[in-house]
Amino acid sequence: MTIKLSPHRLTLVLLPLLLLFAAQRSQADDRGEGPLVKDQPKDITPEQIIQRFAAKEKEFKQAREGYTWRQDVRVQTLDGNTVDGEYRMVTDILFDDRGRRVESVVFAPQASLQRVQLTREDMDDIEKRLPFVLTSDEISEYDILYVGQQQEDEIHTYVFDIAPKHIDKGRRYFQGRIWVDDHDFQIVKTHGKNVPDIVSRSGENLFPPFTTWREQVDGKYWFPTYTLTNDNLHFKTGDVHIKQIVKYTNYKRFGSSVKITYDGQEVSSQQSQQPSDNKQPPTQPQQQQQTPPNPKP
Repeated sequence: MTIKLSPHRLTLVLLPLLLLFAAQRSQADDRGEGPLVKDQPKDITPEQIIQRFAAKEKEFKQAREGYTWRQDVRVQTLDGNTVDGEYRMVTDILFDDRGRRVESVVFAPQASLQRVQLTREDMDDIEKRLPFVLTSDEISEYDILYVGQQQEDEIHTYVFDIAPKHIDKGRRYFQGRIWVDDHDFQIVKTHGKNVPDIVSRSGENLFPPFTTWREQVDGKYWFPTYTLTNDNLHFKTGDVHIKQIVKYTNYKRFGSSVKITYDGQEVSSQQSQQPSDNKQPPTQPQQQQQTPPNPKP
């Protein structure tokens, strides 16, 4: 997200890893996590866990390409508790009659954002990096540090901090913390931000921290279902409070009847053109599930 400025050269700004994780620890209770236990895992090494979840993530990434779903993106700026600007886009991610991936816009009112602009990098992050996947093809690009074990609702997880080893020009990365289920060896929760921030002569392009929760949809893979951002972007001209919610619903294997359930009800693929604004994040497990917080503006 960007505000216009006038510095004289391009600077890539990478948020220091230790500062980010200190903020994560201070906010842990607010996100409903159990205490972080720094014991080493039993009967398996951290390196083996990394290899196992990276292989499973590669399987999941390939499997998700065979699913359809609905994606509901809402980005707001807030002045105190008052929303003073909003972007909204609801899209069905589908296949055409030739089996090619297509996107069908369901609901897209006129945007009213005034204090920030959504950039190409913002939209690319929403599509590719908020539902973060770390596969065996990508782990060599990251430093991955085992930090302990933690309970997430009914799920016991291994916790890792990750950061890119280096930043290649024109590429974007995730930096933060991931929680890996100790049974399926898949990422079930992500918290961090996409990097680098970009400051140029024409303006600042800053990216807020976010949390993404996943849910086990088909008994095998954990799919992203809910992403929350609620933080300040620190522009040189002043802070802007950003709230962003992305919901991923109605997962359905192409050509099958697999669906995801919210609030005890199956979400039909034939939904009205304007989705309900009062749909809450999942609160009851379909199989195994985490419970995201009920965010307040």
